[in-house]
This record gives sequence, structure tokens and C-alpha cells, in this order.
Amino acid sequence: MLLLLLAYLGGVLTLLSPCILPVLPFVFARADRPFLRSTLPLLLGMALTFTVVASLAAVGSQWVAQANQIGRWVALVLMAVFAIALLWPTLADHLLAPFQRIGARLSARADAADAAGRGGAWTSLLIGIATGLLWAPCAGPILGLVLTGAALNGASVGTSSLLLAYALGAVTALALAVWVGGRVFRALQARLGLGNVVRRVLGVAALLAVVAIGLGWDTGLLTRLSAVSTARIEQGLLDAVPDAQPAAPPMMMMAAGQAGAPLPVEGTLPSLSGATGWLNSPPLTAEQLRGKVVLIDFWTYSCINCLRAMPFVHEWAQRYRDHGLVVVGVHTPEFAFERDPRNVMKAVQQLKVEYPVALDNQYSIWRAFNNRYWPAHYFIDAQGNIRGHQFGEGNYAHSEQVIRRLLVEAGQTDLPPPADPAAADLQGVATQADMGNLRSPETYLGHARAEQFASPGGQRVDAAFGYALPSTLALNQWGLSGQWRVDDEAAQLQQAGGRIAFQFHARDLHLVLAPGEDGTPVRFRVLLDGKPLPAADAGADVATDGTGTVNEHRLYQLIRQRGTIGPHRFEIEFLDAGVQAYAFTFG
Repeated sequence: MLLLLLAYLGGVLTLLSPCILPVLPFVFARADRPFLRSTLPLLLGMALTFTVVASLAAVGSQWVAQANQIGRWVALVLMAVFAIALLWPTLADHLLAPFQRIGARLSARADAADAAGRGGAWTSLLIGIATGLLWAPCAGPILGLVLTGAALNGASVGTSSLLLAYALGAVTALALAVWVGGRVFRALQARLGLGNVVRRVLGVAALLAVVAIGLGWDTGLLTRLSAVSTARIEQGLLDAVPDAQPAAPPMMMMAAGQAGAPLPVEGTLPSLSGATGWLNSPPLTAEQLRGKVVLIDFWTYSCINCLRAMPFVHEWAQRYRDHGLVVVGVHTPEFAFERDPRNVMKAVQQLKVEYPVALDNQYSIWRAFNNRYWPAHYFIDAQGNIRGHQFGEGNYAHSEQVIRRLLVEAGQTDLPPPADPAAADLQGVATQADMGNLRSPETYLGHARAEQFASPGGQRVDAAFGYALPSTLALNQWGLSGQWRVDDEAAQLQQAGGRIAFQFHARDLHLVLAPGEDGTPVRFRVLLDGKPLPAADAGADVATDGTGTVNEHRLYQLIRQRGTIGPHRFEIEFLDAGVQAYAFTFG
């Protein structure tokens, strides 16, 4: 119930955001008509469409994305006809006869119905459904929480209910705005006789909105207006309500002063039957693992946090495999290319993973554990009970102590001495992060989760566009230059010579990259503060002259600073077209 209330409040706050601007002309175009028969059905139609489309989009299927784009263009056509009907109702009757049922006549019939004191609701509902396809509310913390949960846990009645609550909150705010605007509208009609003028102004505004949305101009406008942000208010609401958002559980169940305390039972090992494939092993079942102590390791091969934790998992697997420990890696992809078994198999070989790996492409095992994190470790005793968990990096000594305790409970004796985490041989991306200097967050380049994008005009969704880099970037802002196409997951370079820039503060900078769709390697060079990258600061995937090649789908370490750490402007120039850039991570 609390989450439903928060989702509703998040929707109400949408009115304070510039993201609501594209639909306002369509909403206010009917502000002079009876609220119950005109405005309310329109707003409910918007809420219904948003809920359905957002629920489908959360599943992430490609056909849904295509259907949504088709629906968007159908909605634009309908809205254009509606705008023309507002401007020239008589002309629309003659020139747009084939479309009168979905455009001009909808408006005329609504007018007639309103004048007669009947009907009009279905017309307004249809226009609201079409407007809902054009409505893309800002994904602040509250909507982001709902969409993330839906994407990871699958579409459900619960997530759709939260999306509907969010949409109804936005509808409430819009209804209030229309009520206030409608009073002004009626005052103008009564006192100044400007009804037709106002109608034409609204028609022009609606037509301009159609053109702006169709050409993507609204994205740039909303980016420039993004200073009007409700994110801080939404985050305050989340912080004020206990358990409203998934807080990371205690990083370990066993504190240093409680070494002798019994480990709790947190559940039982779920089924592993949802795996879409297995590497290094035939399929394993929970029943087959009974009698063994099991470590379930959720990871994905482009995740820097997983890569930094992996050497310790390898050490435990080797140290205790003859004493009853079975490590099972569950590879749950974050990006589409991580669903390709060939890519995962190559990564498993390169990372020298020898224990069984379940491919969890459908998130079945992830959902069975109700997991939310990469990496995540679950410790299973010989009876199949979950006795502990570790989310994220760190606490390696404590994790090993849990493993040892479960092995002793299972009757194992003469265990080898525990490993010394400080003595681990960590190289390349496995080197632990410099947390004292880490001031830049993971940043996605695809439009679905992009933040802090600073190129003029904003991102153009699913369309090639010529971007330019701003002369200056604030900390953690980034931008593109050259011809790029930005989809939901990545930015793909259309012509050679494109660049990506990021103002960061961290010791290490990584970028998840992939070659062109045909697998052709892409050459690059790295700049730091506008100059060639010093050889001493070159990452593991960069030569001493600052150059490198993208030849496979993975995380690339581009910068590892050896001297004093401070804020720097990173730039990477791609000498060939086709590269796909997914996300920045830092260490």
C-alpha cells in the first residue's frame, strides 16, 4: 500500500516536470468542455495507455518496442488530424473525409454532444488513449524504482498496479491544472468573445506539438528545461517511507563480534531448472546439490563489480572443492549481447572460470532468489537451506568464514587455512577500487537509463543524429560528437570520427563497448584533458600511445591513473564506424 501511495505521489509531481509539456496542448484543447464527459475520459485514456505500454515495455521484448514505435506514429497522425480539426473544422470535413472518424469528426461530434448535454465521453477517451502513446513521463526515482522492479522481476499485476497508480497521480495533477485553466478559458469566452481565437491557438499549439514530437525536437527542449526537476522531492519521499525502496541488506550476517552466533535460515535453495544452458557442467538440480555446501554467485561478465569479486570466488572454489564446496555461477545478463552463449563462453574461458555456470537469460533463477544485485553471493548448507548472503563487493574474509562454518556443520574436518584477501594477486580490472577517490557513478549511454547527458539538443531516441560536444562539462556530465544512433541500451556510431567525452573523478575509467554489428573491429584513441593519454595512465586495454581496438563485446579498461587523482576530462575518438557504447564504470 505504501508503494502504491508513493507511486501516486510520484505521478502528481509529474506536473512540476517539463516532461509533461508535450501533452498539455491536447489536454487543454478540451478544457472548455464538461469535465466528466470530456476531460476526465481523456485523462483516463492517457493513464490506461501509459500503464499498458509501460507494463509491456518493462518486459523488454523487441516486438514490444517495435509495436510501441508504430503506435506512437499512429498517435501522431491522429493528433495531427485532431489539431487540423481544431483549426478548420469545415475544411477538415471535406479534405480529410477518410479520417473523419478518428480525427475531425471526433472533435465535431464531441462539440455537438457537449452542446446537447449528452455523450462525448468515448471521443475524449479515444483521444486520451492516443495522447497516452505520446506521453513519456520523466523517470525519476519513484518511476525508476517501479520500472526496474518490473524489468528484473517480470511484468505482474503488482507492477502494473504501481504504474497505474503513477499514471493516476499524473492524471489528478492534470485535472487540477485543466480545472484552473478551464475557468480562465471560460472567462475569456464570456468576457472577450475569443472562443474561436482560443480554439485556433490551441489547434496551432497541438499541431506544433505533433511536429516537435515527430522530429524529436521535444527531447532537446525537455533536456534544456531539465533544471525543473522533481527527482530530489521524489527521493525525499522514498527516504521518508520505511521499506519503500530495496535497501541493500546487511553486507554480511556475521559481524566480527558475533562469530559464534548461529547462522539464520533465510530460505531454501530454489530450483535451477530455469537456466537456458550450462557451461562447464551438465545441468544441475537442487536435489543433486544436497549434501554439498553451495555458493551461488550471480554475475554478468561486463560488470566491473563482478570482475573485482571474481578472484576471491575462484580462490574459494579451488581451496574448498575437495572439502564439499560447490560453486555455481549464475550468469544473468544486463545487456543484450550478454545473452549470447558464445560471448559468455568466451568470457568464461578468458576469466578462467572452471566451476559450473548456469545461463540465466530469462531471469528465472534471479527471480526465484528474488535477487537484485550484481554480484550477489548466497551460501547454502548441506541440507539445502540458504544460510547467508553477500551483496556487492567486499567482506571477503567474512564470506569465507561463512563457507568454512557451513563445511564444518556438514562434517568436514581438516580444512585448509583461510585465504588472506590482502595477499590476493589482483591485476587489471580485478584490482580493487580506490574508494577514497571514487566520485563518479556508473553511467549508461542508452536512452532508457541515461543521465547527465550534456550535448546540445539532448538525445534523439532511436534515430541517427549529428551531436556536438560542449566546450565544458561539469563533474559526471558526458556528451557525444559525430553521427550516433542512441537506442535503449547503447549508442552506436554511424560514421568514423565520433567521440565520447566524460568529466570524471576516479582512479580507473572503464567503458563497456562492442564492435560493429558485423563484428568488424573498431580502432580508437584516448585523450585526457584534451591531450594524448600519458603512457603511465593507460588502462589494460590501451597501448602506451593511447590507442586500442574494440574487437569483442566486453568491458574495456581505458584509464588507470598512477599519480595524484583528480577531476579530468576523458575523451575517446573512434577511427572507424560501428562501435556500440553501453556504460561507463569507475574504480
